[in-house]
Amino acid sequence: GKTVSLQVMAEGFARAGVPVFAADIKGDLSGISAMGEPKDFILSRAKTMNLDFQPDKFSTVFWDVFGEQGHPVRATVSEMGPLLLSQMLQLNDVQEGVLNVAFRVADENGLALLDMKDLRALLDAIVPGTGKDDDADGLDAIRKSAQAFGNVTKATVGTIQRQLLVLENQGADKFFGEPALQLNDFMRKDSNGRGMVN
Repeated sequence: GKTVSLQVMAEGFARAGVPVFAADIKGDLSGISAMGEPKDFILSRAKTMNLDFQPDKFSTVFWDVFGEQGHPVRATVSEMGPLLLSQMLQLNDVQEGVLNVAFRVADENGLALLDMKDLRALLDAIVPGTGKDDDADGLDAIRKSAQAFGNVTKATVGTIQRQLLVLENQGADKFFGEPALQLNDFMRKDSNGRGMVN
């Protein structure tokens, strides 16, 4: 009865023009998007209650982190932030500090961190140069900006890069990017003024 109760509540809210978000891992509520079928037991129950059965369906958006079976859920690396990303990567304090430096350098230099490629490139850029033709690659300003926050070693950046690879192998490259999910994406109504069911 829990699933049916949840579906009835979601339908009621949507019918009243209130957008609905329901975390439905198993897909038990997916039928809300299809027109109901008049089955004998439903018709007889409705008749005993003096109700007319009127099948209905609701505008539904299926969200999927990997974008394989629904609308993709995305976030930019900047929105994730260094603290949460450090936790996801299971970084130690030193590595987390270097990640914080990278985010600060990006902010101060107006660099967008949208996806994993952006973060990887920035991490490579903040590693101190070898001294020979450091500005030949045009990254001298970024390196100097990073040095203002302390020593960034190639070894530490390498460790972070390997942890990023682990995250990418788990599908993070599909999660990080644009367009990023906004809270307003869940607060929409359909063309009939009914709340969307997410």
